[in-house]
Amino acid sequence: MNDPIGDMLTRIRNAQMRHKSTVSTPASKLRAWVLDVLADEGYIRGYEKGTDANGHPTLEISLKYYEGTPVIRELQRVSKPGRRVYMAVHDVPQVRQGLGVSIVSTSKGVMSDANARSQNVGGEVLCTVF
Repeated sequence: MNDPIGDMLTRIRNAQMRHKSTVSTPASKLRAWVLDVLADEGYIRGYEKGTDANGHPTLEISLKYYEGTPVIRELQRVSKPGRRVYMAVHDVPQVRQGLGVSIVSTSKGVMSDANARSQNVGGEVLCTVF
């Protein structure tokens, strides 16, 4: 797998199209940090660590719905393995005039665009959520 974050985001999108309550993805620290930001911003209910049938670590993501529609309307990967996107603190994009969230990997950890601006750090823009 070349793009683990892109794979996780695609699994979330596909599960929401099928109105699944949970989705499983292989575990990694970066995926867990991205899920922490999604949970803090209220886009998912949360996640739990577990193992699959072969004993590999997994993350069980609990998806969130409001009146039958998914809370996450749009989930896009910005920085990809073939093209990394780095931005300074004043260039980090606002998604839909601040209604959405950009997830940024900074030197101080993975955080939302608002937290990156408040801590005055830029970094790699991983994805945008609306």
